[in-house]
Amino acid sequence: MASGTLATPPRRPIAVPFGRKYVPTWAFDHIKYYNGGSEIELYLDKYTGTGFQSKGSYLFGHFNMQIKLVPGDSAGTVTAFYVSIILSSQNSEHDEIDFEFLGNRTGQPYILQTNVFTGGKGDREQRIYLWFDPTKAYHSYSVLWNSYQIVFFVDDVPIRVFKNCKDLGVRFPFNQPMKIYSSLWNADDWATRGGLEKTDWSKAPFIASYKGFHIDGCESSVEAKFCATQGKRWWDQKEFQDLDSYQWRRLAWVRNKFTIYNYCSDRVRFPTIHPECKRDRDI
Repeated sequence: MASGTLATPPRRPIAVPFGRKYVPTWAFDHIKYYNGGSEIELYLDKYTGTGFQSKGSYLFGHFNMQIKLVPGDSAGTVTAFYVSIILSSQNSEHDEIDFEFLGNRTGQPYILQTNVFTGGKGDREQRIYLWFDPTKAYHSYSVLWNSYQIVFFVDDVPIRVFKNCKDLGVRFPFNQPMKIYSSLWNADDWATRGGLEKTDWSKAPFIASYKGFHIDGCESSVEAKFCATQGKRWWDQKEFQDLDSYQWRRLAWVRNKFTIYNYCSDRVRFPTIHPECKRDRDI
């Protein structure tokens, strides 16, 4: 498919009310509901942040959220949208796919940090600036996860790909069902300029807005090791096993113009290049 000329974006997300797919996880009184639950706001104050998670667990799929980030002085805050396993004595090897939006002082751009944990190993951070103000309107953030690749999208633009490199000795999440999570929390010990900029609580509450709540995944019990419909869903088909040529060009545009950190090019932290970096075209 990489030689194609027309991009094949994931299927159009279908918006549903929050309560159909998700439940609050903590500080329930810091989530406000609007329009019958089709839109929610997360509140962060000096006492607590808040968060929510999917009701179901999934092996592969397409997970989309429309988010409008904390406006104004958001330094020290982190808005997170991620897919992760539930750690237990049975499955102690951590798999996780992360979007983290790092707040900043008024007038300074947000930083979007992505990371992938496989088999308990992370340290695969990439950081970009966005090409728009994510506090002015809703934008779409999504993960496409199949047995071939994980793709991070912002408004249908691929900003990162993590290919299945099991043949190179790199673990890939394929047999542990995961839930989708989101949260708004205070992380001023690291989030903004490495912790130099602290949260200004006089600006609280900090508010992030959400809508969409789209999940199109292979729902599974936590014990399940495979998807019963493996190979039959739309995201398993040939056009989603790789980016096409247009999508690779869009990804190159993001990397060339907006990347501020990529673990693949950090020779100080990692003198030896990670095996997946070449297949992901990160070097």
